[in-house]
Amino acid sequence: MARRLFAELSGPAVSTTLTDRSILIVPIGAIEHHGPHLPLITDALMAEAAASAAVSAGVEAGLDLWQLPTLSVGKSDEHYWAPGTLWLSASTLMSVLEDIGRSVANTPATKIVFMNGHGGNIALLQVANRQLRRMFGLQTFTMPALRIAAGTGADGEPDEFGQGIHGGYAETSAIMHLRPDLVDESLFARNVPEYMADFEQIGFNAKPVSFGWISDDFGPSGVIGDPTGANAEAGKRGFDTSIELAVAALHEIDRFTLPPRP
Repeated sequence: MARRLFAELSGPAVSTTLTDRSILIVPIGAIEHHGPHLPLITDALMAEAAASAAVSAGVEAGLDLWQLPTLSVGKSDEHYWAPGTLWLSASTLMSVLEDIGRSVANTPATKIVFMNGHGGNIALLQVANRQLRRMFGLQTFTMPALRIAAGTGADGEPDEFGQGIHGGYAETSAIMHLRPDLVDESLFARNVPEYMADFEQIGFNAKPVSFGWISDDFGPSGVIGDPTGANAEAGKRGFDTSIELAVAALHEIDRFTLPPRP
């Protein structure tokens, strides 16, 4: 397994090893409440594991990839009410992302990819993409760490009615694959806001109208999904497929370039 950890380079080696074709991968996740059955580190764990696997596979496929240290604490204020959640405000996290961009701009690398494992980071990362482009001239990208979906009710999956976004079937299966020792199956409990399936426009995932919410709006467990039926085999399938898609995306990022600016 190829290891390409940016932080293991010496300072002078950064200037001689990296080039303008190097792509720097920043895993970003969260330390937050995931119900009683999953660890706080769930999102950061998924982001780091996916980044490590994608970098290894991408390097073996000829890409010049380097993995930066994981940003474990993200924008998790939707879980502010739950003890154990660590979260940064939007302004603090944006400042962190800008400072990382400033630091990367002092290397030969010109492309930075945020590999994100937490839904609460998405909107801010999209803003950061443009900020880092405008401020430092970097080519910036955000991509999901894992491409896993709500349970559909088929093949033993629970039916999450498209609402399984937090602590449900897919996330729980992923952690059962990556760190089964951190999952408590005795505490699995369904908590799906099924009434939201009646809305065609408002909702999670692919619905076009988003809304402000706090995780305990849907019940005191903070879970939005159904972990029952989760299993390590499904987690492995989802993880392996996600890494294949991540490497395909990194190949496109490698050959992607913006036209010269006047």
